[in-house]
Amino acid sequence: MPPAKKRPRAYDFSRTRTAVLAQFAQVREVVRTLTPEQLAGPAGPGGWTVRDLAEHLTTVIERVSSALELPEPAGGPKPQLTLLEWPFSTAEGAGRTTDGTRAPAGEWPGLDALYEETAARFAALVPSDAGDRLLTTRAGTMRLGDFLVTRTVELVVHTDDLHRATGIDIPYDRQALAACTRLLADALADRAPGGSVEVRIPPFAVVQCIGGPKHTRGTPPNVVETDPLTWVRLATGRAEWTRALEDARVSASGERADLAPLLPLTG
Repeated sequence: MPPAKKRPRAYDFSRTRTAVLAQFAQVREVVRTLTPEQLAGPAGPGGWTVRDLAEHLTTVIERVSSALELPEPAGGPKPQLTLLEWPFSTAEGAGRTTDGTRAPAGEWPGLDALYEETAARFAALVPSDAGDRLLTTRAGTMRLGDFLVTRTVELVVHTDDLHRATGIDIPYDRQALAACTRLLADALADRAPGGSVEVRIPPFAVVQCIGGPKHTRGTPPNVVETDPLTWVRLATGRAEWTRALEDARVSASGERADLAPLLPLTG
């Protein structure tokens, strides 16, 4: 009999909405200081520049605003895509800079004006208490509350991308980092259900995964532990499992404590 899957984690809608705006504001404070030379620099694979990445970060929350301007999709109250399915749906859209929901960012008088308008639209259009409202996303219909949690993942991941491209330290909103970490940890447990390996990502998440003998008492025989940002990088393919072990950014004990075959989780 396959292991039973746990009930999905609940996220407070209002706190998630606040976290999205807070992390976006942290990014804006850095983007507004970037020089033309910094904006022209490379930003990871795919030929992106730092400007491309900065512009893409505005689409992360603009997708929510644009979706809310459309009528609620028909077809009943059940979404096509659940929160735990979302990480595995992202490969199709990997590498896209925009999704066609707004005019190209290059038409704006400046990046700061683009960030200001994007934040204002989000604050005005995203209600504070409508988490069950359905939205049309690129991967299918989702609950607004679930889609906001996915925005914390996108924002945290690309904040880290911006840091690595520029060398500038950018603060992480605690709630945004927590939601991002927990969703990706739960997605791992959903991909490989079981209780033989305990994955610890303090202070935000502990999950059990991978089929085999289930641990019930004392110290688990198979334990993986890492910090939230390393976990996010592993889960999204920005860090490699073996290298993270060699650099002591991950500790793994036990013969089953190998997550390499399961990573990355996103596209």
